[in-house]
Amino acid sequence: MDIFRTKDISTIKEGAARQKLKKTLGATDLILLGIGCIIGTGIFVLTGVAAAQHAGPGIMLSFVLSGLACAFAALAYAELAAIVPIAGSAYTYSYAALGEIVAWIVGWNLVLEYSVGSSAVAAGWSGYVTGLLKAAGVELPKALTAVPAEGGVVNLPAIFISIFLSFLLVRGTKESASLNRVLVIVKLAAVFIFIALAGPKVNPANWSPLMPFGFGGVATGAALIFFAYIGFDAVATTAEECKNPNRDLPIGIIGSLVICTILYIVVSAVLTGVVSYTQLNNAEPVAYALRAIGYNFGSALVGTGAIAGITTVLLVLMYGQTRIFFAMSRDGLIPKGICAVHPTYGTPHIITVVAGIAVALIAGFTPIGVIAELTNIGTLFAFVLSAVGVLVLRRTKPEIPRPFRCPAVGVVAPLAVISCGYLMYNLPYETWVRFVIWTAIGFAVYFVYGHRNSVLGRYGNQLPNE
Repeated sequence: MDIFRTKDISTIKEGAARQKLKKTLGATDLILLGIGCIIGTGIFVLTGVAAAQHAGPGIMLSFVLSGLACAFAALAYAELAAIVPIAGSAYTYSYAALGEIVAWIVGWNLVLEYSVGSSAVAAGWSGYVTGLLKAAGVELPKALTAVPAEGGVVNLPAIFISIFLSFLLVRGTKESASLNRVLVIVKLAAVFIFIALAGPKVNPANWSPLMPFGFGGVATGAALIFFAYIGFDAVATTAEECKNPNRDLPIGIIGSLVICTILYIVVSAVLTGVVSYTQLNNAEPVAYALRAIGYNFGSALVGTGAIAGITTVLLVLMYGQTRIFFAMSRDGLIPKGICAVHPTYGTPHIITVVAGIAVALIAGFTPIGVIAELTNIGTLFAFVLSAVGVLVLRRTKPEIPRPFRCPAVGVVAPLAVISCGYLMYNLPYETWVRFVIWTAIGFAVYFVYGHRNSVLGRYGNQLPNE
């Protein structure tokens, strides 16, 4: 039983060429998609929660720590994305470098990352919209805005946004990217409004003590806010829809990460500088800070920008989720029929609809709570294995053309493994338990279905005649 069989890169590319997705995205689209996913829940929600509960003003250092871990991983990702410009991101890279069983577990955990993350973001979107409507005098009944465990019947706004974005994704990647572009502009405007209004009101005394919970609190904060950074992974899933993936993928991955890390650090510095970190444990810390210093109108503008921001996060997460499924299905590890490409729209419409309904049901009826932390551990796990994959391919396939080469790979890749592993270590014990259970289920699914139906297992590195 060869569970560590690897897939030749030439075979991966040939298989993708047989079932093409429309190539509509350029470097600017990729940077904006990355910003669309990175700037959202993290900057508008997690900054306050992580500061109040774990890091204090040291949340600035938490973002630096997470940003460094992501920078190391992003450089490795960029090399792999340029070598294998195919949908699937870390799943596809692992298949080429580390073997089928590793690729399956990476993909299985990426499914968890995107599915749970999408559901959590959809629920957060519902909360912001409900709050904004309430402020405008329109109060929706709790029965229609809360899940049963929270005293309601169904979270209809969360279901609505999930289904609407699924429909948009079916219609086409370019259309989705166009909406993302508009919403990114709106939310960046909201971020800059916050910085412009609150920046002059910063009181350095609020930054003392810098680390009230010690460096351990800063590290825990970094592990929790890592959710904010997964957008560059979603950029990698666009590979097959890029006009010039060898050039544009590295630009999109690294460019979006650099821009967003700078914004996160600046916003967290201003946020903890205008009010005490002890006051930030709420669902809208940025808007709260503006109200606290007397900018009620500015608070409303930022709240609107937050809704735009969270919408783009959900859009990109749901996009990434379908492309992971698409890649796994094409390889036969999950039923092949669900990866069919729509003849008109050029998108994997069946899996997009199925995934959208699943996200809608989870968000509409299930309390998310701490399970969202599973998104972080699944992503970090994928980043660790991708960094290992770069080192393996450098040794086993040195002749492969590398349009982008990770600089100082012997230093950067191990630092990616160490830093992401350290962030995993700092996640709560309960998260590890759920991660192990989910991974065990994944192994069971692989041996029951995936291993027996794998295209690689049945045909080797020769594609079947179709």
